Amino acid sequence: MLKSFFPNPPFFFLSVVIWAGLCIGLWYGYGTDMGLALGFALAAEGTPPVIGPGFFITADFLWFYVYYWVAAILFYIPWHLLAKHQWTTWSVLGSALILFLTYFSVQISVALNHWRRPFGDGLQNALTGEGDVTAEYMYGLFVQFAEIAAIAMVIFAIMRFFVSHYIFRWRHAMNDYYISHWSKLRTVEGASQRVQEDTMRFASIMEGLGVSFVDAIMTLVAFLPLLWTMSEYVTELPVIGVIAQPLFYAALFWSIFGTLFLALVGIKLPGLQFLNQRVEAAYRKELVYGEDNVERAHPLTLEELFAQVRKNYFRIYIHYTYFNLARSLYANADNIFTYVILMPTIVSGTITYGILQQILTAFGQVSNSFQYLISAWPTIVELLSVYKRLQSFERAIEEKPLTGLDEA
Repeated sequence: MLKSFFPNPPFFFLSVVIWAGLCIGLWYGYGTDMGLALGFALAAEGTPPVIGPGFFITADFLWFYVYYWVAAILFYIPWHLLAKHQWTTWSVLGSALILFLTYFSVQISVALNHWRRPFGDGLQNALTGEGDVTAEYMYGLFVQFAEIAAIAMVIFAIMRFFVSHYIFRWRHAMNDYYISHWSKLRTVEGASQRVQEDTMRFASIMEGLGVSFVDAIMTLVAFLPLLWTMSEYVTELPVIGVIAQPLFYAALFWSIFGTLFLALVGIKLPGLQFLNQRVEAAYRKELVYGEDNVERAHPLTLEELFAQVRKNYFRIYIHYTYFNLARSLYANADNIFTYVILMPTIVSGTITYGILQQILTAFGQVSNSFQYLISAWPTIVELLSVYKRLQSFERAIEEKPLTGLDEA
């Protein structure tokens, strides 16, 4: 699964971690100095953000674009020259492009979050009759929103197109790898299904799950610092009182609490899903044998196997009932949690409606990112099941014995 698409996976992924750590450390340690030395007019700390599409072409962003792609190409060149792997360009530069497009998509959310402040404040001033808010000013903000939305739509379409091709290339690489070892694999139970269906399912799941995971990480990277900055408008929390950076710590507490709470409630679900794959595979396997052998797939045997399928599904339904109840409880509490912790600040009148909208959006983004693993559990379990089947399939290539677990 990995060696077919990535060159020398153990060393490759280790080098990714090391190189990424070096680049991130260099960026935060000396990035500003290097950018200024190269002639980029970087904004001073505390400079108000640009509202509208100009947000993406500031000197700070342009310098990041240059830095990112120089780092990506410097990483790609030695692997391309030394590994001589058929899919290095797609696996290295393709992955870099997906990361960049995901980062850009998250920054679009940040740009919209910045836009919410002048729009919310404009609404507040217009409704209260304060200031000199005009319809032209508000329409101008609508134009800026439309421009940001247009960029978002273009980036979304480009990303979905490229990710689809990227994932299919990965499936192509797996297919070629397995076909090249077909003489060893053809005797494994369900070999044709694993080469065709399991590689297809692996690619399909990775297309959605992988991008969503990267997006969740990028969202945390983008919005946690924003909550830290916006904590200057909030000085205290209910019950706790005055603390430093209350929004940042409240978001961490609530998100981690929700993740652990739902993980604890749903702790049995992954095991049940794995068991479901087992009983379904056993039932399907007997049916397949029955196609060619009249001694197999007797009605009593099939009835017994299907009874196991039925039993496991009913257990899953029961456990999902209380899990969904807990998830609904947390989701409804999440709808008002931010208002609860902001109430002392709201009633004191120290923030505007625009700032409130920024805080609510940033808080929601952080909370949703932390809960990604919980919301994606069924898909993750399915991916692990496919991975397990393909991994056991590859044991035949290495001429390792297949256990009963491997064969199912």
